[in-house]
Amino acid sequence: MDVQRKLAILADAAKYDASCASSGTEKRDSRDGKGLGSTAPGMGICHSYAPDGRCISLLKVLLTNACAYDCLYCVNRASSNVPRARFTVDEVVQLTLDFYRRNYIEGLFLSSGIIRSADYTMEQIVEVARRLREEHQFRGYIHLKTIPEADDALIAKAGRYADRLSINIEVPEETSLAKLAPEKDVRAIRRTMGRLRLKLDEATEAKAEARKTPTRAKPPRFAPAGQSTQMIVGADSATDQTILDTSANLYGSYNLKRVYYSAFSPIPDSSRALPLQAPPLVREHRLYQADWLMRFYGFDAGEIIDPAAGMLSLEMDPKLAWALRHRDRFPLDVNRASREELLRIPGFGRKAVDRIIDTRRHSAIRSADLAKLHIPRNKALPFIVLPDHRPPAYQLDGARLAERFRPKAQQLGFGF
Repeated sequence: MDVQRKLAILADAAKYDASCASSGTEKRDSRDGKGLGSTAPGMGICHSYAPDGRCISLLKVLLTNACAYDCLYCVNRASSNVPRARFTVDEVVQLTLDFYRRNYIEGLFLSSGIIRSADYTMEQIVEVARRLREEHQFRGYIHLKTIPEADDALIAKAGRYADRLSINIEVPEETSLAKLAPEKDVRAIRRTMGRLRLKLDEATEAKAEARKTPTRAKPPRFAPAGQSTQMIVGADSATDQTILDTSANLYGSYNLKRVYYSAFSPIPDSSRALPLQAPPLVREHRLYQADWLMRFYGFDAGEIIDPAAGMLSLEMDPKLAWALRHRDRFPLDVNRASREELLRIPGFGRKAVDRIIDTRRHSAIRSADLAKLHIPRNKALPFIVLPDHRPPAYQLDGARLAERFRPKAQQLGFGF
């Protein structure tokens, strides 16, 4: 099989893994005439977006889509009848270099099915990164998928060459993983995540010590962009509350950079244990919004979702839904409220809140200023007080307020 055909199969097989953002790593380039590549933004194959909006392109492939595991939700499972292919280490290295030289990519996201054993698979993945770094002086971004059962020495070696490592938790509940992926062990996954956190903490402490003593040798690097994971949404009966509780536990226990959510996609010849239809894509979107509230807006996992429902609203964003359930906390005076309170107002983003706090030291915020701050007036005005605006009590307390934010009903077509 030629390399082009392999690339078509293995790039397509990698599309189901969403955890390939390339943010948070150290800045590197080759402007000094040494090495090849950089971690600067580029344009090309797989577009990943950093938190500051930068777009970075990655070559996103599997080393092979052959796999000894038979995870029911995976299109590359052992019992699947999809076409199989396998790259050699040299082929992945050469593809990465060729694509970079053509300005297609700025980095590599490499994962793999399990072949022979976890250690053998991890050795192949690490060898790709080693050759890129040591033999070709590649300074672009590298994200490696970690095999949980692999030897600890291999994982440590992977962190030496990769910018980010990730281990997929797969599904939020242990019972679901045992049912859908019997070869995988959630305890092994979490043990590996724990070992990664220890190594990351050690690397952070070593850097801090090196900064205190300039003459001290530079400490060895270890995955400067940290670790991430991914959960499949809709493959089992887990509620959104269960998913967010699991995410909060992962963030707190393993100091993850990101938890990614991937809506389950029905696959050919699937098991009866799987749902027949994919969940609404907007559910994945709402989970990302809720995740953002936990990470950057001071919300706890237990307060975002209505306890009686257990699911995020598909009709409105989680912060707006929360505000409607807690109308007793509003309206808030924008010129007096604390930063924590401002972050809970619908339509108020982090940057807008920072600008409000800076501006109100010198002058009062008025209605006309909302547009300058890129705050949607229709969403924010019912919940705030300004010198020239105060929402009437009947509006905030009335049943019609929620209807105001729900999508308008549309006439269905006839289908011809």
